[in-house]
Amino acid sequence: GGGGPLNPPAGPVASTYKTLTEVEPRIAISALNTPGDADSLFKITQPGSYYLTGNIAGVVGKHGIEIVTSGVTLDLSGFALSAFGPLTGTFDAITVTEPGQSNIAVLNGSIRQWGRDGVNLGDFNATGCRVEDVATTGNARMGVNVGSSAVVSRCSASGGQYGVYARANSTVSSCTATGAAFAGIIADPGSEIAHCSAYSNLDSGFIIDLGGTISDCSTFLNTGSGIRTGPGCTVAGCSASGNSVSGINTGAGSTVLNCSTSNNSASGIVTGLGCTVSSCSTYTNIASGIVTASGCTISSCMAFNNGASGISTANGCTIADCTSRFNSVDGILTSAECVIRGNNCSNNGSTASGAGIHAAGADNRIEANTCSNADRGIDVDAAGNIIVRNACTGNGTNWDVVAGNICLVVQGATSAAIVGNTGGAAPGSTDPNANFSY
Repeated sequence: GGGGPLNPPAGPVASTYKTLTEVEPRIAISALNTPGDADSLFKITQPGSYYLTGNIAGVVGKHGIEIVTSGVTLDLSGFALSAFGPLTGTFDAITVTEPGQSNIAVLNGSIRQWGRDGVNLGDFNATGCRVEDVATTGNARMGVNVGSSAVVSRCSASGGQYGVYARANSTVSSCTATGAAFAGIIADPGSEIAHCSAYSNLDSGFIIDLGGTISDCSTFLNTGSGIRTGPGCTVAGCSASGNSVSGINTGAGSTVLNCSTSNNSASGIVTGLGCTVSSCSTYTNIASGIVTASGCTISSCMAFNNGASGISTANGCTIADCTSRFNSVDGILTSAECVIRGNNCSNNGSTASGAGIHAAGADNRIEANTCSNADRGIDVDAAGNIIVRNACTGNGTNWDVVAGNICLVVQGATSAAIVGNTGGAAPGSTDPNANFSY
């Protein structure tokens, strides 16, 4: 093949070099470009894109980098801001110190042992900010502190009072918080926490306020609850294990979906009024598996080997299509005005006297459940309930129902072996609402 043309193009020969600004258009953090003042080592006063060229060591009585303008991106370039605790008093590694700022991003570095926060964009509520790929360790108050409508992602926070604190309408994702003196990750109303983990914090792992969502998170060995929410929140796809209080504790009107709780020192899931708990599993919690306030719905859940009752509800709840087995006391314990339908309760009362289903109050509908191998199958303490189409077998006492209830119990007839097309015995009653012992 041939080479390119040998003749130069017409006109004068021009240089092809690039200026330093063209090679690196961002602004380096330095005493020349971003000089500090009485309370900061470096200060950013103009919008733009900034970057570190080396580590920063804290000094007495100064923030590391102070930002007093909107529209700033600060790339730590993998470098560290280090201060060694009391040396910096109540100062931050990176901070916004004036109200009304917005659209600030802090990226890609590590921060350790500052006297207050690692990244502080929250005290003056800088809005619409972003903190990504930042690791914080041993900062006295918070690792990452952001204002409203913020995004915090792929960050880690170890030690301090709080790991990550995000104000209203923020998103925290793919973050880890451990060893905080209080909560690991906190988010204010309308926020979302997703794909995060919180462990060994000295209060709750996660706290999210009114109308928030927490999804696909794990929490382990926190001294408080694993997850604690305000009213109207959604907790989905989370696991909470080994926490010193409850695994998941929600405010009124919340939804808990597809979650797993195990080995917590109190109950697995505890809810406020009017909540929905669906497709959850609770296993080997020291107290009950699921505990709800009034007006809740619990469906398609599993409660296994918990230290009190499997499922325990207040008035006006619906418990449907759940499995409750090997719990220490009752499989399902309800108060009044509840619907208990289609549940499978077996081998409850494993370490204390217990029933498959125990209704303590009146006006309940107990329908189409199966209760087996407990001290009592179905135990009803008050008059005014309807008990239909249930089956009890193998319990110490299959039925313990006080007078004044609507309940027909018949003994099912057993049959010889059936081979072929015909045979067997009728169940013992043609009443469609009959309950059966067998």
